[in-house]
Amino acid sequence: MIYLQLFLSFLQIGLFSFGGGYAAMPLIQGQVVTLHGWLTMSEFTDLITISQMTPGPIAVNSATFVGLKIAGIPGAVVATAGCILPSCIIVTILARLYLKYRNLDLLQGVLK
Repeated sequence: MIYLQLFLSFLQIGLFSFGGGYAAMPLIQGQVVTLHGWLTMSEFTDLITISQMTPGPIAVNSATFVGLKIAGIPGAVVATAGCILPSCIIVTILARLYLKYRNLDLLQGVLK
């Protein structure tokens, strides 16, 4: 059950966090601190610091850290997968659409 909660929470964060990692911080705080109580506010500020210092996107680093703290390595994998899945789906759809319509004059004009 905790794996499903981690996945769905970070899926929601990955789906609705437009504007980069700093825009995702209030969403992460709402899920991790307020809604589920997985971290205290002090631990959340430590999470922000650690996520900013380590290489990679802040939201993904946060998902990995929270998943690891809550459910170990499987939790880290599940939370990280939930965080990146929406982006992977959107990019895949856009790539397929581009490959399908790349020869249209209208699309070529827009891209030029």
